[in-house]
Amino acid sequence: MLKKYVTSMLIAWLIVGGSAAWAKTEFKIVTASERGTYIQIGRDLAKFVAPDADIALDVLPSRGSSENVNRLRHEPGVKFAIVQSDVYQAFLNQAQAGNAEAGRLIHPLRLILPLYNEEIYFVTRADSPLQYIHEIKDQRINAGPLQSGTALSTATLYEQMFKVPLPDATTTFLTNEEALVKLTTDKSIDVVVVIAGQPAKLFVDMKPEAKQHIKLLKFDPQGPASRNVLATYFATAVRAASYPSWLERDVPTLAIKAFLVTYDYRTKHTTIPLARFARSLCQNFPTLQAQGHPKWKEVELSLPALGKGWFYYPVVERELRACLVSAPQSTPRPKADSKPCSQQAKILGLCER
Repeated sequence: MLKKYVTSMLIAWLIVGGSAAWAKTEFKIVTASERGTYIQIGRDLAKFVAPDADIALDVLPSRGSSENVNRLRHEPGVKFAIVQSDVYQAFLNQAQAGNAEAGRLIHPLRLILPLYNEEIYFVTRADSPLQYIHEIKDQRINAGPLQSGTALSTATLYEQMFKVPLPDATTTFLTNEEALVKLTTDKSIDVVVVIAGQPAKLFVDMKPEAKQHIKLLKFDPQGPASRNVLATYFATAVRAASYPSWLERDVPTLAIKAFLVTYDYRTKHTTIPLARFARSLCQNFPTLQAQGHPKWKEVELSLPALGKGWFYYPVVERELRACLVSAPQSTPRPKADSKPCSQQAKILGLCER
């Protein structure tokens, strides 16, 4: 009798436990580099939000925002992406200008939540005569990898400041790590542009002697080219408190907003888990702010008005608005158009290879 009882209990456990495990929905989120802030935000969502939504969230590194838009549209299982606001707008601009591939990529995407502001770091050698961001014209600049948000932002900032595109002959598209090595060793690069929410692991991990080799350029809002960028980006500071072994004082710089993005899904096997995710996000938001990356403290659980061409995902929006009222405040890739490829379209990955 005991043997039968144990056997029946084991079978019952396997049925209940096995079905519960089977019922957990497997989703993916694309972020950015292993040493950036996006991937840490993704890991926080996987740790503090996804479990209560019965979602197993796989956090994937990437080259950044532009690649994330492509992977969200075409890679199986990818249901979330973190995307910079200027990259999102650049896709919309390209679509409006007649780029059919950009339209196919961006028009079905929907926002879940505005996240935080990402600081833009202009890194140069400690002995460089450069002091300000508006002095980078005609310098050898590493813009960040192709299809990254950093590359798009660098190109946009440069064109807004100087009214000309980044020069192809003096622009490289290396990873942050590769570019910083070249900046300080063979000196074939003069400025490395990095975009990451502070404190960024890339700089936190640096040794104190780094200050002998590299420094940050400052943003001067009164500079001759500075005012042109403040319609898209805004003034902020890299805080010395974020990098006490490197910086002695705050450094004025620019920043851009990051968004959590999804697709306009309509089938129940996706909409139901995403609704659960929204409820869990609202319920666990205080935990994210208390135990997650410090950038969560800058995130507001709100749904502000959006610009033209930007839309929230209705399934998530309904859940978040309901929660906010009741809670306390706290496919194969198509061919690109066979038109001449602009620098911006190239960075966004919209050109034929």
